[in-house]
Amino acid sequence: MTLPPSHPDTPAIVLEHVSFAFDDHVVLRDVSFSLPRGTMKILLGASGGGKSIILKLILGLLKPDGGKIFINGERIDTMPENDLMRVRADVGMLFQETALFDSLTVAENVGYRLYEETDMPLDEARRRVEEVLGFVGLEEHIDKMPSALSGGQRRRVAIGRAMAARPNLLLFDDPTVGLDPITATSISDEIVKVRDLQQVSAIVVTHQIRDAHYVATHAATRDEGRISIHAIPEHESARASFIVLHEGRIYFEGSITELLHSDDEFLKTFLFMTLPPW
Repeated sequence: MTLPPSHPDTPAIVLEHVSFAFDDHVVLRDVSFSLPRGTMKILLGASGGGKSIILKLILGLLKPDGGKIFINGERIDTMPENDLMRVRADVGMLFQETALFDSLTVAENVGYRLYEETDMPLDEARRRVEEVLGFVGLEEHIDKMPSALSGGQRRRVAIGRAMAARPNLLLFDDPTVGLDPITATSISDEIVKVRDLQQVSAIVVTHQIRDAHYVATHAATRDEGRISIHAIPEHESARASFIVLHEGRIYFEGSITELLHSDDEFLKTFLFMTLPPW
């Protein structure tokens, strides 16, 4: 039975038997998975394996050659562009290279969708921008230009921009690539905070096994306004599950414990020299 979009049990994302190719180069073959609301899928796989293509399909930037794609219960792969714009309003995207506007301030970047795509009063939009920058720990940089920030700070600004309009779904494309381990951990903390404190559904595409493990095995809590990030046992990390793509198909889907302890030869080779302890 298909649930209506407003039903709380309607998945945030469903892919049903999705295939995609560039001419004769097949990227995805019969890919099916669902993302329950308020949970996270972490997509792993070799470069060129279709992870980022899945994000573009979810955004409706590409059309599948076969199969169906649903966002919040609405089929989007056959949807006209005008309707897609409405669906995308509930999706935030963190691009791999942050894609900040160099000519705009941090505040203008974070509030871009609020200023350009909504009728929100300017003072209310400014308050929302301040709230978001406080959440990602950058409130003191609100009027700076992106060029004055470090790489990690720019990535956190991009996270703030993705969440400013309060979307219920966030897509992260290699959010920690190119960052040193300390900065990468700070970005992973922001992803954990968005998932656990904002109750956002999310898909994280990454090549960084260490950072994926961190996101899956940490939780964020708020106590009297104070936010803390703490480690949780692997068996308690139900809000983050893993998909490994291989040769265009879903080769593995399951928990971090199942992934790390698999006896499958391909998975052991794929994870070789990237396992904890780090």
